[in-house]
Amino acid sequence: MTEQVEKKTLFTRFLGVVERSGNKLPHPFILFVILCIVVIGISLVTNMMGVSVNHPITGEVIEAQNLFSAEGARWMVLNLMSNFTGFAPLGLVLTMVLGIGLAEKVGFMSAFMKKVMLGAPEKLLLMSVFFIGIIGNIASDAAIIIVPPLAGALFYGTKRNPLVGVAAGYAAACAGFTANIVIAGTDALLAGITQEAAQSIQPGIEISPAVNYYFMIVSTLVLTVVGAYVTKKFVEPQAGEYIPKEGFAINEEEFTVSDIESKGVIRAGIASLIYWGLIVAMLIPQNSPFRGEGGTIVPSPFLSGIVPFILFWFIIVGIVYGVTVGTIKNSGDVPRYMTKAMEGMAGYIVLVFIIAQFVQYFNWTNLGMILAVSSADVIDALGVSGLPMVIGVLLVSTVVNLFIGSGSAKWALLSPVFVPMFMVLGYSPEYAQLAYRIGDSVTNAITPLFPYFPIVLGFFAKYDESKAKIGTVMAMIMPYTLAFGVVWMIMLAIWHFIGLPLGPGGNILL
Repeated sequence: MTEQVEKKTLFTRFLGVVERSGNKLPHPFILFVILCIVVIGISLVTNMMGVSVNHPITGEVIEAQNLFSAEGARWMVLNLMSNFTGFAPLGLVLTMVLGIGLAEKVGFMSAFMKKVMLGAPEKLLLMSVFFIGIIGNIASDAAIIIVPPLAGALFYGTKRNPLVGVAAGYAAACAGFTANIVIAGTDALLAGITQEAAQSIQPGIEISPAVNYYFMIVSTLVLTVVGAYVTKKFVEPQAGEYIPKEGFAINEEEFTVSDIESKGVIRAGIASLIYWGLIVAMLIPQNSPFRGEGGTIVPSPFLSGIVPFILFWFIIVGIVYGVTVGTIKNSGDVPRYMTKAMEGMAGYIVLVFIIAQFVQYFNWTNLGMILAVSSADVIDALGVSGLPMVIGVLLVSTVVNLFIGSGSAKWALLSPVFVPMFMVLGYSPEYAQLAYRIGDSVTNAITPLFPYFPIVLGFFAKYDESKAKIGTVMAMIMPYTLAFGVVWMIMLAIWHFIGLPLGPGGNILL
């Protein structure tokens, strides 16, 4: 017993170090301002030292360029706006938010998640919690707010420990955040940043949001099963029996789906089938304008332009649901809800402004290329290329994720080095992106710096205030993080050695 208490104390101390260290980091905007200044300083030093590398494809000598010069100063001033407006992820993400935000604001996302989880048989309760929690990133962070308390209520209603339900729902929505069975905003956001980084090696290269799609579909299904297994075999026995406090009761109205909401979800589902049925019919003819040369689907204009198709799908779903339940009463309500969705993106737009400058500074100075080629040479000399190198990138992402919450900020920081390095070693940009996504996802649930961590403490306190402590919550969630991380690494190894495609147009090798 003493040893167990000691272990928990050490674990709590470790989490305390993470929390204190992360709290000392400045806001991501200020962090990237500092990084921009650092890049300017490094560009001066490397230029004076005559640092250069040979381009891995053309053999051209690439020299470090100096931003702290007359030419560099002119370039920074003249390209300030184009760096921002030309940043690929900005348009992709804002476009996706128009559709997904509409569907969320009219109430479809919440009703859909409740409908699936509440309608699942008791034997499939755990599976439904993890499946909905994982695919909930369609609605961005909404699943983190909806799934944990709903799972807790479902567990309480079936005479199981509701704290386990909250932990399972939070783990599913956070640790499984990057996986999905549809292409979501996360795919569009990361693909845009990856494309920016990849173009330093191969100008004009395009990265579709669908490049990790096959891997993520399988991940969703596998993690659903793994999450349910970990809950039943490890977390529930550890948590023990729940004894409710006297007078405790759940407001069941918060966790019900009305008849009209059910009708809206069903109609939205029918509209989805019709919409995608028409899309498939449009792609059937060999001479379809959305097929590629020779009638191919991979690559094709359809995959390159997948974001507009997804946008229109969410708009249709949102309108059908909203009209059915009455949240949309006239045509003016549609742009009003879209505007509300965009209001939440103000912080992201501000952050993108400085991230775009940092990425372009890195590219113009050639520091990204120099670091990538140098890192690739070191890796090659050490003989740790291949899967060990990929796992290394994954682990770096997990550590960085403990201290920096913003997913776009982390990938904007890491991609200028990781993506070109992968390409120099003969691996694709989408493979680098996949390794990052896994590392970034698994530790979301265990970092106290994640913006929603205080919320899960509140969910715990609702059922048992004595359990609403960082150490207790982490001890309950840690098994999911470890299991998801191990399983994802095994999946990555299988894909690597067999050479399976990561998604449409997405491969392991260049």
